[in-house]
Amino acid sequence: MPTRLPHAATLAQALARPVPALSLAAFRIALGAMLVWDCWRFIKYDRIWRYWVAPDYHFAYPGFGWVQPLPEPWIHVAWLAMGVFALLVMLGLFYRVAIIALTVTFSYFFLLDKAEYLNHFYLVILFLLIMCVLPAHRALSLDARLFTGVRATHVPYAAVFILRAQMEIMLIYAGLVKLTPDWLAGEPLGLWLRAQADDHWFGFLFQYDWVILAGTWGAVALHIVGAPLLLWERTRLAVFLVYCVFHAANALFFNIGIFPWLTIAATTIFFAPDWPRQFARWLLLRFEELPPHVPPPAPAMRALPAAALVAMAGWLAVQVALPLRAGALPTEVRWSGDGHRFSWRMRIYDRDAEGVFHVTSGTETWEVDARDYLSRRQARKMIVRSDMVHAFAGHLEEIWRQAGHSDVAVRAEIRKSLNGRPPQLFIDPDVDLTAVPLGYLRADPWVLPLREPVWGVADNGLPDPVIDLSLATDAPALAVGPARATRAERPPQ
Repeated sequence: MPTRLPHAATLAQALARPVPALSLAAFRIALGAMLVWDCWRFIKYDRIWRYWVAPDYHFAYPGFGWVQPLPEPWIHVAWLAMGVFALLVMLGLFYRVAIIALTVTFSYFFLLDKAEYLNHFYLVILFLLIMCVLPAHRALSLDARLFTGVRATHVPYAAVFILRAQMEIMLIYAGLVKLTPDWLAGEPLGLWLRAQADDHWFGFLFQYDWVILAGTWGAVALHIVGAPLLLWERTRLAVFLVYCVFHAANALFFNIGIFPWLTIAATTIFFAPDWPRQFARWLLLRFEELPPHVPPPAPAMRALPAAALVAMAGWLAVQVALPLRAGALPTEVRWSGDGHRFSWRMRIYDRDAEGVFHVTSGTETWEVDARDYLSRRQARKMIVRSDMVHAFAGHLEEIWRQAGHSDVAVRAEIRKSLNGRPPQLFIDPDVDLTAVPLGYLRADPWVLPLREPVWGVADNGLPDPVIDLSLATDAPALAVGPARATRAERPPQ
């Protein structure tokens, strides 16, 4: 009787099993193409200048304050270089150099300003880091045509598995984070869709609460139940088609760039590793007879290095643990923002705010509008995020100190609305933000608690109030609000 292999050895053998390289190659092509398209969109709408050149101040990620924008024209050159690297990745030409260069340049732009954080940028970085170590150029690439030593019909199953696991983690968390009182009560989806009722022929449906609740609960089910069903062959195609409809709807209703199409492309990794050949053959058979397909022989299985297995396990452990950090904080992440980034909380908040900062030095006090020192986009993002409010207060302190003032204090008077609630004070207006630390692993006592924990169509059944706030929003803008606060006087020089 043969000796049964230990579970670890069985898993290692499964990951080392050769599988066709086509699905990995198709993912490489799609990822490169999406980034080429996104690079062009940023150039078309002059976003390089608006995001990284025009602002005088950038919100740094902790530990990355040393990452600074290049001066013109070099920052534009760096962006164009990133587009070229993405094109090379798509074509599979000089792949190893191109994917590393693309990862470095994309991460550089990502780290320049926390105000430009988007979940799909974070997802792209994760994909790029993974692709740096995968043999994604073995098939459907110019490298495979030009260099015979590169060409291969098969890759280890581990290359497919790690992308599937990354997608599963992202999709399941995207459902779990929606298990909030507001989302299950229909907000903010109802707020967003009702605002677009006149833009679509079917918009009258958005006036019915059951339609909104079907959308919110359906999104949760699609991610929590649908994502695991992608692993089962019998349900894979049906769930994939539902995901396509879901992401197409997101693209129709919301301006979220390449994310819907990137996610659809990435979801194809769940199909059989030779799905591009199967799909192409299915299409050709509609028009002509084809001889039976004879698959190329698979190479002998080679054991994966132990370091590769350990690195894969470590990577997945971090991906599972990182979104959980918000649960370790005794705060409401929807309100405070603690633990929001890198946790797949996508399109589940509508946060509006307006307010001013008060800078005091001695007996003098200045009222500051953030838009005097930040771009309008930065101001919108900053005023609803407590860590960025704290950072901006420190920036104001530095400006006043450089102007010759001492004993500078900065306070914020901000009223914020979450998912259509009546606005309430967000930051304690009596606290000098320059004198309190930012609690990365603990609650910040100067962030005032959310007064109404539940809000939505299922909670009160009433129409959402019109919130007259214009300074900041994470969703389609509501009515233009009251007159802006008085423009700040610059500190005396």
